[in-house]
Amino acid sequence: MTQKTTMNHTYFITGISTEVGKTITSAIVVEALEADYWKPIQSGDKHASDTMKVQSLISNSRTRFFPSSYAFDYPASPHLSAQMEGVTIEKDKIIRPVTDRPLVIEAAGGLFVPLNDHDIMMDLILPTDRVILVSRHYLGSINHTMLSIEALQHRGLSIYGIIFSGAENPATESWIAAYSKIPILGRIEEEPFFDKEVIKKYTKIMTSDE
Repeated sequence: MTQKTTMNHTYFITGISTEVGKTITSAIVVEALEADYWKPIQSGDKHASDTMKVQSLISNSRTRFFPSSYAFDYPASPHLSAQMEGVTIEKDKIIRPVTDRPLVIEAAGGLFVPLNDHDIMMDLILPTDRVILVSRHYLGSINHTMLSIEALQHRGLSIYGIIFSGAENPATESWIAAYSKIPILGRIEEEPFFDKEVIKKYTKIMTSDE
């Protein structure tokens, strides 16, 4: 996955839980590919959104940022955030932006986060998407990582790779890699802060099969 890629793939960034590093990962992939960015649903911090965070972290001038289909102030799962604001999320109104460039889509939460009474976040992933799963180490994270992988595979979705975020845990990481057979794209360390220069540094962790 490099800036020289000529293929306009869509990369769907999801995580094994909330607060695992999806937005930082999205910024790194956006910068590495000079890709466009879209967060379909912003749940919480509408005026300090993940789109704004990614905008503040990238250096290239080619990336376009598309508005979220839904944005809520109440910090909760999308279905509850919507309910608190008197809205029902309709999947058919979550329309992907049209672009002739690589596109990074950042999920809200994990795969089974509810959008409404019958749709979940995973329903937004297309078979043609390259899914990047962000995994962070905590008690139970192996189970959450493997369940996420199995859920994606059960639907026939393409897992492009795993990015580990946070403090290194070699035993956990090597086991997940060996058992899942999913490529490990790299690691994002527990940095004291993230800015444009740190994001640029991490673009080097991205590998390419183009």
